[in-house]
Amino acid sequence: MEEYELSVSELQGKARCLRCHIIGMTATAGSGHPGGSLSAADIIAALYFRIMRHDPSNPQWEDRDRFVLSKGHAAPALYAALAESGYFDYELLYGLRKCDSPLQGHPDMTQLPGVEASTGSLGQGLSIANGMALAGRLDRKDYRVYVLLGDGEVDEGQVWEAAMAGSHYRLDRVIAILDRNRQQIDGWTEDVMALEPVADKWEAFGWHVLEIDGHDMEAILHAFSQAQQVEGQPTIIIAQTIKGKGASFMEHNLRFHGNAPNRDEMEVGLGEIRTDERCKSCRVQYPGPC
Repeated sequence: MEEYELSVSELQGKARCLRCHIIGMTATAGSGHPGGSLSAADIIAALYFRIMRHDPSNPQWEDRDRFVLSKGHAAPALYAALAESGYFDYELLYGLRKCDSPLQGHPDMTQLPGVEASTGSLGQGLSIANGMALAGRLDRKDYRVYVLLGDGEVDEGQVWEAAMAGSHYRLDRVIAILDRNRQQIDGWTEDVMALEPVADKWEAFGWHVLEIDGHDMEAILHAFSQAQQVEGQPTIIIAQTIKGKGASFMEHNLRFHGNAPNRDEMEVGLGEIRTDERCKSCRVQYPGPC
C-alpha cells in the first residue's frame, strides 16, 4: 500500500499537476470535458494523495478504499490521478479517447487498473457506492467509499433514490462530494433546474452535510477528516468550485464543458498553471507547443 503524507503545499502541487494533465490530454485528443475535470482536481488530489487507502501495485486489494467517479465525463481528472499514483505509465495519457485506448471518454473498469466503476450514464454512481458499502458491511470490511457527483447530475431522480437508501441503511462508510461548479452542459444549473437550497435537501434526506470551498486544500482535508468521524449516516461534502479552475480563459466558461482547448489555448493554460518551479520542470510533455 502506498503511504502518502504530503503536506498541504505538496497536495496543491499535485492538483496543479493534475490540471496540466487534464489540459494536455484533452488538447491532444481534440475532445473531452476539461471544465468539470479542472473543477474537481483539488478534491481528487486530496483523495488519492492523502485521504484514500489504496495500493497501485495491487488494484484489487480487498481492503482498499473505493472511489466512484459518478460524473464520468470528468475522466481526465481520474486518469491523471491514477497515472500520478502509479497505476499505469504516463504515456497512456497521450492516448485519451483514441481508438483501442483504455482511456476512453468515460471510465471503463474492464480496461484500466484503478477504475472502480464504469460510469458516464449520469445519476448511477451513488447507487454503485451504496452497493459497495453494503458489500463491505457484509464482508466485515472497514473500507470507505468516496463518490464524486456533478451538480448538473443531481437533476437525476436516481440520485435522490440512492440518497434515501444511503440514509435508510445508515451507510456511514459512504462519503459523497458534490462538485458545485454551478454549470452543466445546457447552462447554469439554477437556470436549467434550480438546486438551491441544496444543502437543506441533502439534510432532509438524512445526510450529514458539510459545505466548503472546493479549492481550499486545508478545508478539503478538514472536511474529509470530519466526515470520517460521522457514525450512523452518510456524509455529503458540498464543494463550491469553479468550472475550468486554473486556466483563466476557461473559468466559468461554458464552452469548455465539453470542448477541448486548441493548441494555442493549451499553451496559455499550461503557462498559467506551471507557475511553480517544480511544475516548470515537469517531466511529462504533451505533443504540441507545451
